[in-house]
This record gives sequence, C-alpha cells and structure tokens, in this order.
Amino acid sequence: MRLVIASVQASIDQGRVAEETGPKASRNRLQTTTLLDAIEEHRFDAAFGGARRDEEKARAKERVYSFRDDFGQWDPKNQRPELWSLYNGRHKPGEHIRVFPLSNWTELDIWQYIGDEGIDIPSIYYAHPRQVFRRDGMILAVTEHLAPGPNDEVETLQVRYRTVGDATITGAVESSAATVEAVIDEVAATRVTERGATRADDRVTEAAMEDRKKEGYF
Repeated sequence: MRLVIASVQASIDQGRVAEETGPKASRNRLQTTTLLDAIEEHRFDAAFGGARRDEEKARAKERVYSFRDDFGQWDPKNQRPELWSLYNGRHKPGEHIRVFPLSNWTELDIWQYIGDEGIDIPSIYYAHPRQVFRRDGMILAVTEHLAPGPNDEVETLQVRYRTVGDATITGAVESSAATVEAVIDEVAATRVTERGATRADDRVTEAAMEDRKKEGYF
C-alpha cells in the first residue's frame, strides 16, 4: 500500500495526473495512471485482479483473460472467446493481459468460502457503529479524507462495508450482520449489486465503469 501511495504521489508531482479538488473530489482515477506506468516500467505480461462479473454490468462483459492493447485500454468488442475454459494469452510486445481468476464467483460464493475455510478478514466488513452522513443516496463515513458538508447531517449508524476502496467514494450499508453466517444471509437476500450499492464513482454516468476500463482501469 505504501508503494501504491508513493507511486500515485510521484505521478502527481511529475504532472502526469491532476488531483481532483472540491467537496466530491476522489483520488480513485489516479490509480489508472499509476497502474499503467507500473506495467510499462516492469514490462508485465499479465496483471492479476480480483474483479467478479457480478459486481457491475461493465465487469459482466469481462473475460477471465482480459486483453489490453499497447495503451492499456480495454475494448469489450476485442475480447477473445473462452469456450470450454480455454484461454488465449497471446499478445504482442507492449500489450498485456488482465487475469481475473474469480470472475465467475459471486459475492455469496466469496462469503461462503470465507465461512467454510474460517478465514479472518478485517472487521470493517462486519456490522459496527460508525459516524456517517448521507450524500447522493450513499452512506459515507466521516474520516480525515472526507468531511461532511454544511448541509450534511452526521449520525451514528450500525453499518458494514461490502467492498473497501477509496474512502471518498466508497459507501457503507446499514446492517446488523456481525458474523459470517449473518452476512451470508444478508447477501443472499439482497437484490442490489455490491458496487451498485456502495461506489459513488460508478454513479457518475450510466457507463462510468466501462469508460474507466477503456482508459486502463482494472
């Protein structure tokens, strides 16, 4: 994490990217430039990610082997068929593959695996009391990185996080699920996708995620 933060700061210092300002500013878009710089510098043939198709509709178009051109861009029309789980990793110099081994898993699959294997995970994924405020239909935490505005009412709610990302654009959900079993029951009953419920950057436009992926985002 420290290396990622240092790389992002270096990109800002070199003028390659501009950090957003204002009450709804996010550092999330800085990730793309940093990622593409690292892939180019180290000449990686493949970069592994944990994205799943059930997270968001643009990711539902993804392949397990996601081809990226020499600019790091994703084109949903230029992806390769994966019939019978056969994967084509062939690429030219400068191109690379993003690999998503958990692409076919669902959020419920993940939690059932955590329960079956007894995996310890950060407590933020379980229900806990937290100071929050509501903005644009999302529950956002009061942190050093995100302060409520003059019209935002701060309250203490029992919440948990379905996904963890940039605090400026990642929301919580109201929940009383404090155990793996309770989370599994909650996830099984929900009809709102993980990112649809909690990520402000996916709400900017109808095709926000797809646009970012075309720029090189994971």
